[in-house]
Amino acid sequence: MSDAIIARIAQRYQGRWRQGYVRGKLGTDPIYAAGLDLLRDSPTPVLDVGCGVGLLACWLREHGCRMPVHGFDLDAKKIAEAQRATADYGGVTFAAGDATEAAGQRGHVVVFDVLHFFAPAPRRALLERFAALVPPGGFCIIRTTVGDRSWRFFVTRIEDWLLGAIRWMQSDAVHYPAIEEVCAPFRERGFACEVRPLWGRTPFNSYLFVFRAPLSG
Repeated sequence: MSDAIIARIAQRYQGRWRQGYVRGKLGTDPIYAAGLDLLRDSPTPVLDVGCGVGLLACWLREHGCRMPVHGFDLDAKKIAEAQRATADYGGVTFAAGDATEAAGQRGHVVVFDVLHFFAPAPRRALLERFAALVPPGGFCIIRTTVGDRSWRFFVTRIEDWLLGAIRWMQSDAVHYPAIEEVCAPFRERGFACEVRPLWGRTPFNSYLFVFRAPLSG
């Protein structure tokens, strides 16, 4: 089932290199299965911050999820790819820019591999803005590298350096947060917090943070 879905999604992208990237990413990165488990039964819109080429939107649609999905990324070229790949999906939109600046947008906030591009003070402000976008009972789902002394962190830093060197990422890593740095803005607002490693079959020091907004103020 998953292999067939991955193959269908890969065919939505142009060129052998990009199709190979899509197959490898969806086949090895555990974040897509984790996101699907949390979001599949909810009609609430999804705000995909740092959406890249739109893989999460494709993954959700190919698994039967019909909630609106709005992707945001600062890389206009990736946004153009995402738009081409999802052109026949209803309720999927992409914009080049920052989700926190999109007037009137609220929903589950999904943030994969973005936080390390910010220094601690602006990252704290960004997390506070993400929390404000989540409706009562909604999720903010974050995957980020945690800064520690593990061999996984060392490998992740090398990968991030390589991605910056080939300009796949438009910015270089600035600072890797500690777990409590990510949790604090949500705990202070009454969100329920869950944190766990999300390594899967990768060597990277990735952690999954799931924050659920209180049902009422």
